[in-house]
Amino acid sequence: MNCCGIYYCDTANGVGIRTSLYVSGCTHHCKGCFNEDTWDFNFGKLFTEEIANEIINSLKKPYIQGITILGGEPWEISNQKVLRPFIERCRKECPDKTIWTYSGYLFEELIDPDNKRCHSEDTLPMLQLTDVLVDGEFILERKNLRLRFRGSDNQRIINVPESLAKGEVVLSEYMEGRI
Repeated sequence: MNCCGIYYCDTANGVGIRTSLYVSGCTHHCKGCFNEDTWDFNFGKLFTEEIANEIINSLKKPYIQGITILGGEPWEISNQKVLRPFIERCRKECPDKTIWTYSGYLFEELIDPDNKRCHSEDTLPMLQLTDVLVDGEFILERKNLRLRFRGSDNQRIINVPESLAKGEVVLSEYMEGRI
C-alpha cells in the first residue's frame, strides 16, 4: 500500500487534534473528488514500518486525540491487508486514542460478506477496531461546505461499536444537530 500524505495536527477530519493518514488507491472515482491523485494505487510512497512508527509516535503525544485514515479508499481490499495490522498496532499501543476511517463504501456494504469488492477477512476485524466511520461516496450535487467532517450530505458519521452491536447503523453524536 502507498500513502500520499500524513498530517500530524489535523483538525478537519475528526474530533480534536488528530494524525491523519491518506492512503492511495480508490476505485470509486467520485465526480468532484478533492483528492483525485489518490485514485492511483501507486501514487505517493510505500507505507513502511518507519512511517508506521512515526505515526504511532505522534499518537503518543497527549494533545493528539486519535488517528484518521482516509484517502483514496482505506477499505479497498488491497489496502485492508496493510491497514489491519497497522490499526491493530494503533489500538494496542495507543488504547486511549480514537480511530476514525473514511470510506466511499457504505457501512452495509462493508459488513456484507457477499460484497467481494470491499469485504475480506480483514474487514470485520478492522471495523471492530474503528470508533467512527464516515461512509458514502462524495456526491458533487449534494456538496455542502457547512457540514462537519464530510463533504456531501449523503455521507454519514457512524458510531461503529454501537452499529456492530445492534446490527444496524447508529449515527454518531457528531452528526449535525446532535453535538
